Amino acid sequence: MLRYLPFLLVLALWIYAFIDCLNTPEEEVRGLPKVVWVIVILLFGEVLVGPVAWLVAGRARHALAGGGTAAESPRARRAEWVAPDDNPEFLKSLENETARNEEKLLKDWEADLRRREDELKRREAGEDPTEG
Repeated sequence: MLRYLPFLLVLALWIYAFIDCLNTPEEEVRGLPKVVWVIVILLFGEVLVGPVAWLVAGRARHALAGGGTAAESPRARRAEWVAPDDNPEFLKSLENETARNEEKLLKDWEADLRRREDELKRREAGEDPTEG
């Protein structure tokens, strides 16, 4: 089983590089056009030249968070996106909507309470509550 390990590692790297190349947007590919990179990976995958060349020279490298070089790339712009539960503007809109809904509900409850109090007063006074 161990004698197949190098072959499996080469195959895994080849598949990874191929899929990574296909999934990388055209504007992030460096050096050669994307189609040429796919051909290089497929033709020279068995000797690891194609996949290693793609990983080293073909795809754009991105700095970790806080780095200045990746700020211009599309991936970095996507990384700046904030999840809705962390986005202050979204949370404010929810708070405003929730506050409006709660105000409406409170007004409805108060109107219902006034109606019931009036109905109760009429009953105590001996009036017919359905005359209204």
